Amino acid sequence: MVSPHAHAAIDLDAVAHNTALLADSTTAQVMAVVKADGFGHGAVPVATTALSSGATWLGVTTTAEALHLRADGITAPILTWLHTPQDDFGPALLSDIDVSVSSSDHLRAVATSAETLRITAAVHLKVDTGLRRNGAPSDEWPGLVRLARALEKAGHVHVRGVWSHLISGTNAAAASVHTQLRLFDEAVTCARRAGLRPQFRHLAGSAATLGAPDTHYDLVRPGIGLYGVEPHPNRVYGLRGAMTLRANLILVKRVPAGSGVSYEHEYVTEREGNLGLVPLGYADGVPWAAARRAEVWFAGRRHPAAGRIAMDQFVVDLGDTTAQTGNEVVLFGPGTDGEPTVAEWARWAGTLPHEIVTGIGLRVRRHYISCAPRNMKEPSRA
Repeated sequence: MVSPHAHAAIDLDAVAHNTALLADSTTAQVMAVVKADGFGHGAVPVATTALSSGATWLGVTTTAEALHLRADGITAPILTWLHTPQDDFGPALLSDIDVSVSSSDHLRAVATSAETLRITAAVHLKVDTGLRRNGAPSDEWPGLVRLARALEKAGHVHVRGVWSHLISGTNAAAASVHTQLRLFDEAVTCARRAGLRPQFRHLAGSAATLGAPDTHYDLVRPGIGLYGVEPHPNRVYGLRGAMTLRANLILVKRVPAGSGVSYEHEYVTEREGNLGLVPLGYADGVPWAAARRAEVWFAGRRHPAAGRIAMDQFVVDLGDTTAQTGNEVVLFGPGTDGEPTVAEWARWAGTLPHEIVTGIGLRVRRHYISCAPRNMKEPSRA
């Protein structure tokens, strides 16, 4: 059930601005990463906006996410990248979805599915250049590209891309980037020697798209930057926050100085004043760990969270500020009016902005804002 007392406003004009800014930072094509329901912002609205604002590809984690985009009429190229060899690749291949492959077993499974369907599967071979997560390790890479070439000759697959993932998602100047560039170039050279001719080489996420042009190759994959979070904590590129989380106070009470608030009374009021009850909690994605530092925006200023954040609610110390039931508070937004930002909530909780926005739960209604009408222009597949 969706709560009538809270909503997240998604500014699609901000998404458009951010996409255009990222696209203007590179000569490569842009893959807008809209996994996890568009980082909690809504995959379809974000994808449609990004495609009309400079993106040419979409990236998601699962086949189900990709099929959801197709079901809503999006025909742009899509890459999906997290599978097991036992997965059913048929629906993805029949829906013209590119599949990432990180092992010979994965590749054989995709090729078998393509052969059964009498089609050619578009795949992107992923090499592990140091992240030690997904991707084929260096000692398995030569065998993988030789197998891919054999399956290309048989007509079962077409290797459209070769890719990897950077170790540092926030520092485009990290020493590891230079090492990974060398290893990635070596992997591409190995693939070409095996006879493969990948059209797309891709490595860069948001931080590298904005700060490391030597990582751009043919395609970049910005994620968090699309949603307005500056990927580098010490640099400002001009991204605009796309989500504003608001809630209506459901109770206001006046308490004397020395009043303990919420579980264990870890917060005690210093003076007589008003407490406001916010109907959002950690079940909605408001992080429990942020309680001792968190603030909200109300009546033109910030007010501290009072005590622990509970599953469905938390208390705000409003002091002498006049308030009544139904008044709106802002938990976070773009920060232009002084309200807290997603990055601040992440810092208060000791986590990443990614976790904050993707954690906003299904009880919070999404409301979409855009001043400009959008006509989605999707590229033809090369």
